[in-house]
Amino acid sequence: MTTTTTAAAGHAWRTLSVVSLASVLTGLGGSSINVALPEIARHTGADATAAGWILLGFQLTTTVLMVVFGRLADMFGRRRMYLLGLAVYTGAALSAGFAPGAWVIVALRVVQAVGAAMLLTNSAALVSDAFPRERLGEGMGVYVASFSIAGLIGPTLGGVLAANLGWRWVFWFNVPIGLICLAWGAVTLRRVEPAGRERGLDLPGSVLVLVTLGGLLLALSEFGRLGWGHPAVLAGLAAFAVGLPLFLARERRAAHPVVDLRLFHDRAFAFGTLASFLNAVARMGMVFLVALYFQAVRGDDPVQAGLKVLPLAVAAMIASATSGFVQRLTSARTLAVAGAATTTCGLLVLLATMSPDTPYVAVTAGLVLIGLGSGVFLPSNTTAILDGLPSERLGIVNAMRLMLQNTGNVVGTGLVLSVITAPLPAVLHQRVFAGTLSQVSGEAVGLLVTGYRWALACMAAVSVLTVLACLARRKAR
Repeated sequence: MTTTTTAAAGHAWRTLSVVSLASVLTGLGGSSINVALPEIARHTGADATAAGWILLGFQLTTTVLMVVFGRLADMFGRRRMYLLGLAVYTGAALSAGFAPGAWVIVALRVVQAVGAAMLLTNSAALVSDAFPRERLGEGMGVYVASFSIAGLIGPTLGGVLAANLGWRWVFWFNVPIGLICLAWGAVTLRRVEPAGRERGLDLPGSVLVLVTLGGLLLALSEFGRLGWGHPAVLAGLAAFAVGLPLFLARERRAAHPVVDLRLFHDRAFAFGTLASFLNAVARMGMVFLVALYFQAVRGDDPVQAGLKVLPLAVAAMIASATSGFVQRLTSARTLAVAGAATTTCGLLVLLATMSPDTPYVAVTAGLVLIGLGSGVFLPSNTTAILDGLPSERLGIVNAMRLMLQNTGNVVGTGLVLSVITAPLPAVLHQRVFAGTLSQVSGEAVGLLVTGYRWALACMAAVSVLTVLACLARRKAR
């Protein structure tokens, strides 16, 4: 191995260390809040809507801004965008810990999502740029495994902090990690002249994304509480129905579209991003759902609930870290099919065993299968989409992939939050998100479990569609 090759390999792994540390930071923020949300809701007096939007506001903002920041990074440089994202994310976390109420937390989570969008948009692109093609699978596997590490630590950390130090520390613990990551990134990431010379943003298209997705999310998150005939739900559906065709028409003629529809003429890319979207809908919120199940149905405290969801994160971490090496033996597209199929099996196990007193061994089996499937699917599918792209296209293409994946997160979260509470009277919805439903009555718990079955059935059906999309992508190649 030449000196130049050794230096390039060292830079690649140092870049990966920065990206992975930032991924752990954002992953810890999300997974800890998933478990601590009932504690936050109780102490801030958050109703079901505010509690839901602490999660949904972050996801919607991240989704809308991803492609914008992907293009800006291609134009002005990923290093600058990445470091700015770290600063914004860390500052918003510090401020959220001082928030006086639930809706202020929602607003600061939106600001935090701006920083997260800068980070997530550029993470996989930085890894793809730094690693040679023959080693990209390894780099991508470690990168995705960093989210699993966050998923491993975050639930327990969130439960411990909320139970012992108070809900504010669920935000404040991000600050020292963010400052360390910012310093290491400033030292490690190279200043590279942007390869792209194209200038321009599609701001009308970005606004239409916000209106369209925001309307759909409003309808999905509120129909269970308000009913399909409520003006707010109808307004959300109308915004989606009107905004979607307007958005597509805008993108066809925009000079710098938010979503470059021409890329979808490549059937392999189209099916790959469709699989990413469907997989996100199918698996999104599993840590939150299971942690909420143990608190609202079983009466566990946040620490106990956080410990009980660890098998998913452990399995995902192992599968992600090893998937890149397995890609030396088989293609990334084949592994993506296997991962999606394994996730489907895990969802079916949980669906078949869901009850107020489901044995923990059955929950563990389902979580392990979902973790293994997700850990294999995410790096493999990402590698299959990004492999071979020129550097100047990595940012925008990765941003499109992430935008559609996060759209799946948004849709999946909004749908699941409404479906699990749909069988319950609206007056009990706040009890669900506060984790205190088990104190009401056994009948109420039974209705919530019915909602869980409905949600798991929807997620399993979507996961089957993910497998079909992966198979179609293989044939397209």
